[in-house]
Amino acid sequence: MHDTLSARIVAHLRAAFSPPDVLAFCWPIKHEPDVRAVVDLWAATGTRAALPVVMAENAALAFREWTADTSLEADRYGIPTPVSGAWLMPDLILLPLNGFDAAGYRLGYGGGYFDRTLAALSPRPLAVGVGFEINRLDSIQPESHDQRLDWIVTEAGAFRPVDAAGR
Repeated sequence: MHDTLSARIVAHLRAAFSPPDVLAFCWPIKHEPDVRAVVDLWAATGTRAALPVVMAENAALAFREWTADTSLEADRYGIPTPVSGAWLMPDLILLPLNGFDAAGYRLGYGGGYFDRTLAALSPRPLAVGVGFEINRLDSIQPESHDQRLDWIVTEAGAFRPVDAAGR
């Protein structure tokens, strides 16, 4: 079932977005959607892929280039991370959704890394949450530091979030 739902998400990503110059994505852990198929497809068209790297506990993430030949080592959180490669600035980031709402806010693992990163990057890349419908919530009760996503993609489709005013 996980593979089938991940494949649907990949199909929706392909339909909704053109391949970016630089795509940041997260290595799938803890039953998150596996979107590596779209990474491979877009890389074949010239997109450079990057994985996030934790630089310091309360800092924004940096992004290191990833290819199928890149050596990965588990970071302090157990997440596969490139040990070498060029540092890149993404045009589009695919972020995992442990929970999300229709307003475009997400729950991660509580470290705040992606919120700090999206707030710090200029220009801000297109932020696309990828997750399963089962993780949809009425509201995550966002706090002032939470960064709103530009798009959310699930096995049900791709949509732009709306705020309380319907925008």
